[in-house]
Amino acid sequence: MSEIMISDENFEEEVLKSDKPVLVDFWAEWCVPCKMLGPIIEEIAEANSAIKVCKANVDNASQVAGKYGIQSIPTLMLFNKGEVVKQNVGVVPRETIEEMFKDLI
Repeated sequence: MSEIMISDENFEEEVLKSDKPVLVDFWAEWCVPCKMLGPIIEEIAEANSAIKVCKANVDNASQVAGKYGIQSIPTLMLFNKGEVVKQNVGVVPRETIEEMFKDLI
């Protein structure tokens, strides 16, 4: 499954109401560390159909970013049943990201 782009308008439907765990990558186009993490997130999205992987550009989803207190990017948040269950800030290895959701799939 490919990544789903998140906006302030579709966040509730795609993330909070999802029947699967959702990994959300808060990022920005101008963020170099975000660009480093991007290919890893894309690989995870393609390899794991049991989770939904979403990308929220903080410049385009500013209300959502504000609601969840995003101050540093990249920030990864794992949602399950509409609640944040885990979070990582910064560039982390693929294994660390997969560890976030392994108990949920």
